[in-house]
Amino acid sequence: MQAHRHLIAILRGITPPESIDVCQALIDAGITMIEVPLNSPDALTSIALCANQFGDMAAIGAGTVLSKKQVWAVADAGGTFIVSPDTNKSVIEETVRIRLGSYPGVFTPSDAFRAIKAGATGLKFFPAEVLGPKGIKAMKAVLPPDLPLYAVGGANPDNFTEYFAAGCAGFGLGTYIYKPGMSVAEVSERAVTAVAAYDQGRPQ
Repeated sequence: MQAHRHLIAILRGITPPESIDVCQALIDAGITMIEVPLNSPDALTSIALCANQFGDMAAIGAGTVLSKKQVWAVADAGGTFIVSPDTNKSVIEETVRIRLGSYPGVFTPSDAFRAIKAGATGLKFFPAEVLGPKGIKAMKAVLPPDLPLYAVGGANPDNFTEYFAAGCAGFGLGTYIYKPGMSVAEVSERAVTAVAAYDQGRPQ
């Protein structure tokens, strides 16, 4: 399977009946990391459906993961990565132990190093719109250079280049890419725009 772009579509609020069509639209556009937050309706069913249908062409994961029990539930559903809103050491360590990707949310250098010590695969800077590219760039200077950083919360195609310049590898796209009630056509259009901006702005 080809390497994924560092673009994570966050489908907060999605329901199982619409999950397949939305995932298909994202994959067709070139977004192959897809997160279903666990506070979405029947999230584990959506993850299982999408992992079963698209597991060979996309990474399907869960967001808003707060406990080891939830990590196991996501793994059982076929999810391959875990996004947590905090740097819960036990969640990160259990995620890594069972060989899933771990992307915890961080806001400070202390958060970042706590997550790194626990084995995080990448770091989610959230909310990025509060930190801004300057804040992320300042922290990037002291972090391991090869660790991927994601700007989440306020990142969109209009500001990708600023976050790339600050040292981010990619982005988590929430309400920009999906909101409950949004049509599959609109999700597709926004995904195509995001992929084009990512490919154009990404440092070579």
